[in-house]
Amino acid sequence: MKTTVVLLMTFISLISYSQETSSITVTINNVPNDKGIVGYGLYSKDNFMVAAPIKAAESNITNGKTTVTFEDVPLGTYAILCYHDSNGNGKMDFETNGMPTEAYGGSNNVMAMGPPRWEDCKFELTEKPVELEIRF
Repeated sequence: MKTTVVLLMTFISLISYSQETSSITVTINNVPNDKGIVGYGLYSKDNFMVAAPIKAAESNITNGKTTVTFEDVPLGTYAILCYHDSNGNGKMDFETNGMPTEAYGGSNNVMAMGPPRWEDCKFELTEKPVELEIRF
């Protein structure tokens, strides 16, 4: 009986550790200036715009361009949101009326009135690495 339990637990552990992953590379070529950094967030449907991202990254800007890569991401449906933290305060800034004062963008580059929506930003990560270009 102990041997059966140990084998079963080993099998379950191997399944959970062998989850397939891939990578997502995100490039922005039109950052308004080279001040500050660009912050990136990788989201699932469950945490999109309501909680911290699954993975976060930031990148310096050179000649209006920045790139990051999210490695070892489990296959699935995701969205990327990013913003230009031009003043380096670690957050996106807004006017008193709620309009952003810093450039931002999302995967699929849908620029609608109001905040980004999951349905507009989502994409599928499969075994093949994804390369996205986001425009501000």
